[in-house]
Amino acid sequence: MSSTCLSRRVVAGCLSAWLSFVAVASAQSSGPQTGQQAPSDNSVAMSGAASPATATSRVAATPPGYVIGPDDVLAIVFWREKDLSAEVVVRPDGMITLPLLEDIKVAGLTPAELKRKVTAEAGNLVTSPSVSVIVKQINSRKVFITGHVARPGSYPLTAPMSVMQLIALSGGLLEFADRAKIRVMRVDKLGPETHLVNYKQLANGVELKQNIDLKPGDTVIVP
Repeated sequence: MSSTCLSRRVVAGCLSAWLSFVAVASAQSSGPQTGQQAPSDNSVAMSGAASPATATSRVAATPPGYVIGPDDVLAIVFWREKDLSAEVVVRPDGMITLPLLEDIKVAGLTPAELKRKVTAEAGNLVTSPSVSVIVKQINSRKVFITGHVARPGSYPLTAPMSVMQLIALSGGLLEFADRAKIRVMRVDKLGPETHLVNYKQLANGVELKQNIDLKPGDTVIVP
């Protein structure tokens, strides 16, 4: 074999090896980098969709025994019926106004009871309505404290609260408060009630059962 033929074979082999190297390097640079994952078709489709958390943002945690009252903010959502859906504030008369359904009495109902009521009334307008009642803000549950405290007034009752906790929240007792004759005034289905609270005993760890949990509408009077 001549030296010229051998040289041509060596050059051809080197050129083939170089082209293979370039092809591999190009494929690696165009693919995902180490430690990264290319987005799947499913993840791309979800990127433009609203998540369930977004749809129910600003949802209030409803305490046990919660019933709807004035000033509460509700979202009444009809599945696939946007013209009927609305975010509403319960009026002082306990009513709300919904598109096409007009005025509905809601005060005193639980969210589940309101859902059934709205579903029944909407049945005259749409076939098999699917309704959700979302409590956005609870403004109706309040307790009151008056008398010799630093900050008398109304306070939201969005979680369990005892008499001592309300006193602390209102800034504490003033110097001339009668600590032995604090009263809790309550009106429930059975009529008005009065609970006596001796702050001195509670402060000393005596008769702790006096430190009752407050209910919406209770008024604590500090003489």
